[in-house]
Amino acid sequence: MSDQGRGMLSAQDLGELLQEMNAVTARLQASHETLRREVARLNEELREANESLERSRRLAALGEMAAGIAHEIRNPLGAIALSAQALERGVEDERERAQIARRIVEGVRGLDAIVRDVLSFARDLRPRIGVVDARALLERVVQSVCVGELARGVRVEIRVEGSGEIGGDDGLLTQALVNIARNALEAMAGIDGERRLVLSSLEEGEWGVLRVSDSGTGIDARTLERMFNPFFTTRASGTGLGLAIVHRIVDAHRGQVRVRSGGDSELGRGTTFEIRLPRRIEAARERPEITVRGTGLEHAA
Repeated sequence: MSDQGRGMLSAQDLGELLQEMNAVTARLQASHETLRREVARLNEELREANESLERSRRLAALGEMAAGIAHEIRNPLGAIALSAQALERGVEDERERAQIARRIVEGVRGLDAIVRDVLSFARDLRPRIGVVDARALLERVVQSVCVGELARGVRVEIRVEGSGEIGGDDGLLTQALVNIARNALEAMAGIDGERRLVLSSLEEGEWGVLRVSDSGTGIDARTLERMFNPFFTTRASGTGLGLAIVHRIVDAHRGQVRVRSGGDSELGRGTTFEIRLPRRIEAARERPEITVRGTGLEHAA
């Protein structure tokens, strides 16, 4: 019986099959190369689009920052100019001259405060990472902000869970928490019912967590999107740099900031700010300084 009769391929059949396989392989290879070039082209277009979008976002943030500086400086400059004009016209009453002088001094101090905030926001951050006593940190924040009429009638709680140790820069973390806690007190000013401010420290896996919760009015969605932008503020006074500085401090620690408002907050109302820091206590004892440069505009959203 012949090879074909036994169902076996002849040498010619094998040759034709191999040729067809080679042709299919060549077509697949050509398709692969075409797809690879197309993917590379699309990736390049995406990269250019992302760079353009990022430039637009930074320019928008820079424009908002410039507008904020101009707005903040214009008010005290106007008051100083009016007071100086009054002195120029000549004021005979001694008490009136003293009042004008005080207004000028207050205006200068206001300008100085704006400059300090801008410099604080723009300066290089070099956290000196070490082990921080969480309870001492939170107590220091309470002592700094819970003074005067703003804190009157507010129930303050400090909660510490776990080891009570946080890896970070004591001074910078104090500054960040003071900014957040002061905002919390302002959010509760004038509301009806119980006013609570809760500062807590806890541990969640590889994270050390610092929380500031209030029972205030909460934060709307639009404000949540822009609240870390430089010079964005919903208040009549203030530079709007407090939360932008908080963001930079947390970035310098390679941490995260989370915000929950309304029913999602810790108290079921108001707002909860959460600072999450890498919880590597032993590494923190020997960790070198970390430098974060620039204005932080890349974090504006």
